Amino acid sequence: MSIRLTGFVNFVTKHHLNVLSARVLQNGAQIAAWDVTRDERRLQHSVSKSFTCMAVGLAIDEGKLSLETKLKDFFPEHAQIRSDVPSSMQPGELTLYNLLRMSSGHDSPPLWAEERATLQEKDWVKHYMSLPLDRPQGEKFTYSSGDTFVISALVQAAVGETVKDYLTPRLFEPLGIHDVAWETSPLGVTLGCAGLSISNEELSRFGQFLLQKGMWQGRQLVPAEWIEFATRKQIDNEGSPDWSQGYGCQFWMCRHDAYRADGARGQLCVVLPGKNAVIAINSEEDDIQGILDAVWAEILPQL
Repeated sequence: MSIRLTGFVNFVTKHHLNVLSARVLQNGAQIAAWDVTRDERRLQHSVSKSFTCMAVGLAIDEGKLSLETKLKDFFPEHAQIRSDVPSSMQPGELTLYNLLRMSSGHDSPPLWAEERATLQEKDWVKHYMSLPLDRPQGEKFTYSSGDTFVISALVQAAVGETVKDYLTPRLFEPLGIHDVAWETSPLGVTLGCAGLSISNEELSRFGQFLLQKGMWQGRQLVPAEWIEFATRKQIDNEGSPDWSQGYGCQFWMCRHDAYRADGARGQLCVVLPGKNAVIAINSEEDDIQGILDAVWAEILPQL
């Protein structure tokens, strides 16, 4: 079976959406592919967060972390106890679960790209944990790349190697994704929240792995229970149509009973379990909702 992407291409062209590559998989096979020029490795921005989530699931399965692990458990030297702040508002008390679902309690999330580029403090965990919380953790969703960077640092502290190195034999190599480039902090911690460069075809493989709940070529790479947990709604959020369906653990819920890994400038890995399908898209485009509208209008009806 194959489908046509003509309608999708016409839609994004008409709306001046700078989409560069699209892949559609169904029932384990690629059924459509389109590129403006050629598929190549591009920065996946926050799609990186969903890969970091896989490292968390593996570390939990190995007994090295739990959802209730607190930052102070692995970074006691940075857990500054302030007598004027209740324990619920101490950064050291932040749990892995609330970091995963972006409910750490910051009104202005730390370690955005602009801040990372100019920060004098090289130990970004120390910086993150020095900042007071604005509200108790777990109350409200606030998207935070800083939360994911700290997750990456937490995994590294627990397993003894970077998230990139940890995932290489456990996820990247089995998926056939070789020689991965992933940006790091000044101290060499895998960025986690961004910075991963892979091709759109490689991204579609990741989507197929998710659709198969961690199974790949007869091997269970990541526990199915973890993928089921991480890719279902864990907290409410607000926004435009596909940003108000809830958030899981480093995954966004979508309309049409789908979920997605999502990166700035239109990097998307949309998984539709009900259709047994994956749609991977790479772009250089800020209007991500517009791209998703094109997916729902022109690709979904063919599945």
